[in-house]
Amino acid sequence: GEVHPFGRFAVESDYRKITSEVLRAFYRQHYHSGNCKVYVSGKVTPEIVACIEGHLGDAPWGEVKPVQPLQLIEPCTTTQKHVFVEKADALQSSLKMGCFVVDRLHPDFLKTRAMVTLFGGYFGSRLMSNIREDKGYTYGIGAGVVNCPGSGVLAITTEADNQYMDAIIREVYHEIDRLHNDLAPREELEMVRSYMLGDFCRSYEGPFSLSEAWIYTETADLDDGFFERQVDSIRSVTSEEIRTLAQRYLCKEKLIEVVAGKKV
Repeated sequence: GEVHPFGRFAVESDYRKITSEVLRAFYRQHYHSGNCKVYVSGKVTPEIVACIEGHLGDAPWGEVKPVQPLQLIEPCTTTQKHVFVEKADALQSSLKMGCFVVDRLHPDFLKTRAMVTLFGGYFGSRLMSNIREDKGYTYGIGAGVVNCPGSGVLAITTEADNQYMDAIIREVYHEIDRLHNDLAPREELEMVRSYMLGDFCRSYEGPFSLSEAWIYTETADLDDGFFERQVDSIRSVTSEEIRTLAQRYLCKEKLIEVVAGKKV
């Protein structure tokens, strides 16, 4: 909703309100040593550490003040199941389906990611195999969990010819029913496992990505064992757990469908 920080977007008049004093006030509020941490990754030597300390100093800088804790704002939900945004000249329609799910601090989060990956999180997923490869309705469709402070959002996204929107939505629900009712075959689960472990290795293979990983744990309020648990969850998740998590979090009744495009 518009009262939530994530529900607003900038318009031209917002930029016209920016002045030099607004920028200075923002700088004074946020840019100071009490709101700053330094991460160093790679071949770190004592000389490099001394150089950094020499440039940044060991004394406070800026207008240091206590950092205000993040105030979580409850999102406003809608009672609408289907939302249509008309774009009269659109050659294609854009579809987003979504609902709230667990956040990254929840004990179900890591194995829920495996379930969502099997459902729509990589090129060989259920959604891609059905809606792209078999039906030919779209060039690509995907699902993932978007992490927000205090909540997670399951998002299913695609773009396709206007005439295929209703059929795509039906097939999404069909794949949800399959996950609710049937166990994923062992071969399919092993493929998902291999993909997720390979993607994990690629994501943290260099000094820059490693530093970003630790920044992520710091800013997301995660502990040092998060990445080990992530690997363990991928290796240990079972078909029975995939089905249980799908029944728990892939709720057709909660999914909101948003289509932007041309009426057919």
